[in-house]
Amino acid sequence: MSESAKRSQAYTEAGVDIEAGNEFVRRIKDMVKSTFTPGVATDIGGFGGLFKPEIAGMEAPMLVAGTDGVGTKLKLAFLFDRHDTVGIDLVAMSVNDVLVQGAAPLFFLDYFATGKLEPGVAAQVVSGVCEGCRQSACALLGGETAEMPGFYPDGEYDLSGFAVGMVDTPKLVTGKEIAPGDVLIGLASSGVHSNGWSLVRKLLAESGLDHDETFPGTDRTVAEVLIEPTKIYVKPVLELLNALPVKGMVHVTGGGFYDNVPRVLPENVAASVQFGSWPMLPVFEWIKAQGDLSWPEMLQIFNCSIGYILIVDPEHADEAFERLDARDDVEAYRIGEIITRQEAAEQVEVVFP
Repeated sequence: MSESAKRSQAYTEAGVDIEAGNEFVRRIKDMVKSTFTPGVATDIGGFGGLFKPEIAGMEAPMLVAGTDGVGTKLKLAFLFDRHDTVGIDLVAMSVNDVLVQGAAPLFFLDYFATGKLEPGVAAQVVSGVCEGCRQSACALLGGETAEMPGFYPDGEYDLSGFAVGMVDTPKLVTGKEIAPGDVLIGLASSGVHSNGWSLVRKLLAESGLDHDETFPGTDRTVAEVLIEPTKIYVKPVLELLNALPVKGMVHVTGGGFYDNVPRVLPENVAASVQFGSWPMLPVFEWIKAQGDLSWPEMLQIFNCSIGYILIVDPEHADEAFERLDARDDVEAYRIGEIITRQEAAEQVEVVFP
């Protein structure tokens, strides 16, 4: 037995495999480097990641930070033995949040915790994190892998992520200037994203659908539809922000339309959403039917096919749609308008046809 093996033997006997950790690092090293942007000033493996942001041309740079996880959607990764997409979810939930205030993501940090480290599984997860970072043009600057025997069930893990972005203070998107007549532009979601999964998993179990069956209303399997990662809106939204003013933005996450839209509205206005002005993905039709839910209940829980909302002055709406429609990575719909608070019973009023 080598000297290094002897030194780590006690740790191994306690359930922590140091060699598995080393193998994991070997597997992800090139993947992580593929996300590096010009601001990265360090290699992987240090105690802290170094990043030097480019602030030339900025009047007053401001950092915007966000953190989130994937929630119980991870249970589907375990169930389907599919681990290469939840890392995209992890990045998406944080970078979409910092984007709401107009910030361009600079770097991302991840935390991976498990009872027994399986280098192959962990590497799949990190491959998704790297893909999410590439989609949002930010660097995976560092992370933590925690092997905690007895803390998690066999074959399971948990994830959390942390994003830091930057915006020039005069260009900070605050929602303060939102006024009656402004247009709501909805950007299509890719699916359920990363909220509401406790309910979805319950409905899936009750339905008896198997993961390799065709999902109702689609030509894809149940696993493919449900594990579809959260859409990342960074590139199309930042391009739009560079071209024209956007008064407010919403990342539609847990709490759906009713809880998320009011977070960016001034007290004197409300949002009037025209239900049916955008196409509904089959997964939401299935959830509604399987759960015997109303559309107001669905809009309180899920994104219902709209994952991100832009609020623009009507004079900029046509140009916004032209720019968004010219891209092949996003679908945009006019889903409503801003009205006075006196015209609405609540701050979000959904008008059903």
